Amino acid sequence: MGFPTCYNTLMRPTVYIETSVVSYRAARMSRDLIIAGHQQITEEWWSRVLPRLDGYISPYVIGELSRGDAKASEKRLELVAVFPLLEVTPKVHGLADAYFKAIDLPEKARLDAYHLAVATWHGMDYMVSWNCKHIANGRVRMIVERVNARRDMS
Repeated sequence: MGFPTCYNTLMRPTVYIETSVVSYRAARMSRDLIIAGHQQITEEWWSRVLPRLDGYISPYVIGELSRGDAKASEKRLELVAVFPLLEVTPKVHGLADAYFKAIDLPEKARLDAYHLAVATWHGMDYMVSWNCKHIANGRVRMIVERVNARRDMS
């Protein structure tokens, strides 16, 4: 019996790093206690856990990190420059559209379905995100699993 990819000693587990994690890592420490807590957890994860994983991002992450203040954007982009970009194919677009409809996301959150789709399509072992409303929650996970099962992607 074989072990899952993440237990294979020849391969390290893979992780898709969503934009919110990079943003928390790059930002000045917040005075808001909740946000500061997220920043501290992100810093600890980045320094202790991420070195044991193979991190990946997508063109969607680059696009989001490029927005806003030029100096802040540059800092965020420097953090992810070391990570390979996952390819976005027509099949990723199709999967993202299926997620978008099934999760019933608002139009302004359409990109969240694309983050989910690119990570799923490329078989990432993990996905990290602070976006608990549209990405990292049990309801979304159940819907994604149902869509994947219908598309024979489980």
